[in-house]
Amino acid sequence: MWWAALILPEASGGSGSAPEAPGWRLAELGTWALQFTPRVALVEGATLMELEASQRLFGGQAALRERVREAAAAEFGIHRIGWAPTGLAALAFARAGVEGVDPGVPLARALDRLPMDTLGAVAPHRGTLARLGCRTLGDLRRLPRAGLGRRFDAALLEALDQAHGQRPETHGWLAPPETFRARLEMMSRVEDAPSLMHGAHRLLLRLGGWLGARHRGVTAFALRWAHDTLRARAAGEGGELVLRTRTPTRRVEHLARLLAEHLARTELLAPVGELELEALDTQPLAPPSASLLPDDGASDAALDDTLERLAARLGAARVLRPVPLDDHRLEHMQRWQPVGEPLPRARPAPCAADRTPQPSWVLPQPLRLPVRDHRPVYRETLQLIAGPHRVEGGWWDRAPDGIQHRHAQRDYFVAFDARAGVLWVFQERLADEGGAWYLHGVFA
Repeated sequence: MWWAALILPEASGGSGSAPEAPGWRLAELGTWALQFTPRVALVEGATLMELEASQRLFGGQAALRERVREAAAAEFGIHRIGWAPTGLAALAFARAGVEGVDPGVPLARALDRLPMDTLGAVAPHRGTLARLGCRTLGDLRRLPRAGLGRRFDAALLEALDQAHGQRPETHGWLAPPETFRARLEMMSRVEDAPSLMHGAHRLLLRLGGWLGARHRGVTAFALRWAHDTLRARAAGEGGELVLRTRTPTRRVEHLARLLAEHLARTELLAPVGELELEALDTQPLAPPSASLLPDDGASDAALDDTLERLAARLGAARVLRPVPLDDHRLEHMQRWQPVGEPLPRARPAPCAADRTPQPSWVLPQPLRLPVRDHRPVYRETLQLIAGPHRVEGGWWDRAPDGIQHRHAQRDYFVAFDARAGVLWVFQERLADEGGAWYLHGVFA
């Protein structure tokens, strides 16, 4: 087994001698740790992580150790982490400021050097043990075991055995909830929106850990704030920002940059005293492929980041993307929508148009063509070289005025013009004009 113990800076002292970490900070650290392993426990004001089964996923013990160390320091300011074959031993090393067992040194010998207070079960009996001359865990272990068991409670011997790996450890593992919603009370009143990022980043860290534990990525999340009680009546109870991402992601740094862009353009109506972050929509997200071969299904994360930040700066309506639609009509096979709006869950089903020629360029509006001897004319009389390809649909579609319908009954042809090249034309079926002809596209 291989364990890591993380203690928040404000709780880095020995058990029972230093103030406990605030509950929300400890819960935040525990949720964050779930991205590395599902076996996370909150024990004696610290976070324990059993990492044995996660080594291969993160590239080995050394790589995982470095990743946890760097992330914990960057996100929580944690620089004292204990590593050991047992959870309580790792916690004892972290409290003592020792990274772990040196190579070639037995675990028992390394633990014997640690102060007695590094084991949490010692706290109720510290005074008595000190009067017996105990200063280190080695002194405690050298006491007669039978007398130790009679004079002190069973928890002391049990903790000592568990730290040395002589008895199995039992911990209550953290279980990520089905949905994510986290609240944070601000340390002081915040009067401008960009300053909310400090608290919002803490909530995003918890969201990233929850997403990692659930193997999901977020596509929509909401940041809500509650106004302080001392506010004008017109300010209301609070406000809300709803953000959407182009593709599912759990990269906290990207979500933080995106949120900062929106907060920079937000005005608070009253000072804020509390924040809430909720994941509105998530989707399964596979871990990145470690294969040397290119992954055709992988999204371009840099492009996603750029588009979403542009949308935040320029406005959602000014950054658009094409979305394919399940429609047979050429001009309705796709639509443009803002980058932040979610994509349809189901992809359009293959239709007959997928097996027919499709023009490279489509006119904004079909151009009506004159007819000579029952044949369409563009610059000259067109030569029909393929077709007809019949398209009929849209009887359900109404124009924005709600009166005219967009029902299309057309026979498409590939036509040739010596000067214009290959064209995509259609003839209306059952039309009042006797079957008018239109130019709809051009083949490159």
